[in-house]
Amino acid sequence: MNLDEFLYWLGVTVVTAPATMVAILGGGSLLARKFSERFVSRVVQYCVVIGFIAALLILGLMLTNDKRHVPVSLGNLVHLHGLDGDEGYHFAIKFIFDRLSVPFAILSFLLCGTIGAFATRYMHREGGFNRFFTLFAIFVLGMIVTSLAGTIETLFVGWELVGLSSALLVAFFHERPSPVRNGLRVWIVYRISDAALLTASVVLHHMTGAGDFEKLMGIQSWPDQTQLGINSHQALIVGGLLLVAAAGKSALVPFSGWLPRAMEGPTPSSAVFYGALSVHLGAFLLLRISPLLDSSPLLSGIVVALGLLTAIFAAVAGRVQTDIKSALSFASLTQVGIITAEIGLGLRYIPLIHILGHACLRTLQFIRAPTLLHDYRLMENALGERISARPAGETLFSERLRMWIYRFALERGYLDAMLIKFFVTPLLGILRFCDRCERRWTDFLAGGQSRESESPELRTSPIEERL
Repeated sequence: MNLDEFLYWLGVTVVTAPATMVAILGGGSLLARKFSERFVSRVVQYCVVIGFIAALLILGLMLTNDKRHVPVSLGNLVHLHGLDGDEGYHFAIKFIFDRLSVPFAILSFLLCGTIGAFATRYMHREGGFNRFFTLFAIFVLGMIVTSLAGTIETLFVGWELVGLSSALLVAFFHERPSPVRNGLRVWIVYRISDAALLTASVVLHHMTGAGDFEKLMGIQSWPDQTQLGINSHQALIVGGLLLVAAAGKSALVPFSGWLPRAMEGPTPSSAVFYGALSVHLGAFLLLRISPLLDSSPLLSGIVVALGLLTAIFAAVAGRVQTDIKSALSFASLTQVGIITAEIGLGLRYIPLIHILGHACLRTLQFIRAPTLLHDYRLMENALGERISARPAGETLFSERLRMWIYRFALERGYLDAMLIKFFVTPLLGILRFCDRCERRWTDFLAGGQSRESESPELRTSPIEERL
């Protein structure tokens, strides 16, 4: 077996390790078989360690043999032949191991393994123990597929797996109404993000006939690029759609309202999802399409402005949070905004290192959070007084301005209300109108009376009631 074949099978192992974990734990759930906690923890441990070691071996072989680009193609899922010798459309399953994807995959395995070991003890004797780790396995698989995706359709599959597992884990304690409501809010924002990514995929296939990142950008290894496969105007359109997708997934303004709501889930999922990995997926996507940003100065400027605006908003909102998990989530968002601005400025390795370091630090902080308040009270008892910080800007701004900033930060910029008012409600109105038109048309063709009066739920949506 030569080096290329060995790297190929190592790449397959990196992807199949989390897929095996999903198959075992998910299969048990589908068959209504409840595994023991020891068995579940062993499955998670073995699969994560195998994938982690395989990814490390790939990184070592790439560094020692100067192989900066290792593609692993699993063939075309769909191949539509064109007319008159046209190549047609390709929907391929392909993974790329390069200097961007391999470090992010290693980070995903490392942090997921750490959180998995922590969660086996944190979720001990919890009623939804198996359900938690099934969703956790889906998240790990989604992160690895997204990290290594070589085509936009492969990226979309991983993107959907991450979003599905995240929203379900936010609503993990579904016996209470608040987690379900917040999980629905998260799902709404993710739907916007997914719609933008899906539209970008359609536009990209229309422009180039395939969603291959190499064919799009003319690159052989990140971050070196030779030429772009599309012009600057097309790059602005595709890049703008992908920016909306990245903003929704990474909670950039104006989609920042869902991030503190995601803290309703268990602490292990909050740590690995919204503090370390999932919240960085948007920045990772921008790094992957960095040649698009280089070809469009306007798009780069928008990315910088959006990153700085998000960092400022998160820094202000984070200072008035009353619970530690929300404060940490806004602290994470501040760094994500800075990382986004770095990417927009044309930097490549600095934001990658920033992502790796920030993810590790924030994971440790979230794991420490459950016992931090206990130690905080012990310190106050030892000192005999409350520990308070002097408000920032007390001498710089007037009392009226400080009160306005405080209310703005406390309401988290009113972003949730604006999302519901200006997007969700109009969209529901359009869908109801289409539904009424369809019912009237089908009733007319059937020669019967309208059944609109039989469906009062169409006028009062349960979604609006929960929101």
